[in-house]
Amino acid sequence: MSPARLFQPDGRALSRAGAFLLMAPFFLLIGFAFLYPLFSLLSISVTEPQVGLQNYERILDNPVYGKVLLRTLWIALMVAVLSLFLAFPVAMAMVSSGGAMAVFITACVLLPFWSSVLVRTAAWAVLLQRNGIINDALQAIGLIEAPMRLLYTQGAVVVAMTHVLMPFMVLPIYGALRNIPADYGRAAAICGAGPLRRFREVTLPLAMPGVLGGFILVFLTALGYFITPALLGSPQEMMIATLISQQLREFLDWPFAAALVGVLTLFVTAITLLFSRVFRFDRMLGGQL
Repeated sequence: MSPARLFQPDGRALSRAGAFLLMAPFFLLIGFAFLYPLFSLLSISVTEPQVGLQNYERILDNPVYGKVLLRTLWIALMVAVLSLFLAFPVAMAMVSSGGAMAVFITACVLLPFWSSVLVRTAAWAVLLQRNGIINDALQAIGLIEAPMRLLYTQGAVVVAMTHVLMPFMVLPIYGALRNIPADYGRAAAICGAGPLRRFREVTLPLAMPGVLGGFILVFLTALGYFITPALLGSPQEMMIATLISQQLREFLDWPFAAALVGVLTLFVTAITLLFSRVFRFDRMLGGQL
């Protein structure tokens, strides 16, 4: 193929063939490392131990699996909402700061990426144990008389997952806030709008692409999260990723685990399509609402 055919006639943008050639390695990787294993696993759910939907019928017949799925959706929603409320002020501080302060805030946001999720989760286990610093502090200020059970609870899972996933909320919001021209805020101030009204009617609407992008990124990631719920949650607070791991590692029931993967994939796909239908992905990626 002639190099000239890789670009549009004006030479400023890639042609369709050029874009496809550029994306070919990525498509090959997605097909080999994601789609092929996923469809192979899903095929097991309807072909073993015999052809049919008996593995999916087991999920529908036992209400425990429905409760696990609803609990997973609820925890993922709480993590996404809590991340949003914590991440927005941080993103605003990153945009409004300069010099050493901006570098410091950015380093604090990116610092969790320098350690593994396992290390961060283990750190929360140390903090939340009965003799940990949180129980000691609550007892020292007189709020509790005896150590509380903080570890192996739903609250521990939500707090730790929020800490781990919050950078994925901060960065899209930061990108959206940086793209808001400063003149908009000054114009609103000249027209008499106070800080709260400027935030409500100028900053927040223009930041919504980043808010929605971060929200769906954190929510969908939390749906399939495994390490943190497995280490900090109790069996009574099991999420669907932990249930899938249990079926694979303890019961060696691959067909049923594959059916659970199919249900999780169906929910993730449905939620993604719903977000795309309501908010449109092009708007999340920087377009105007």
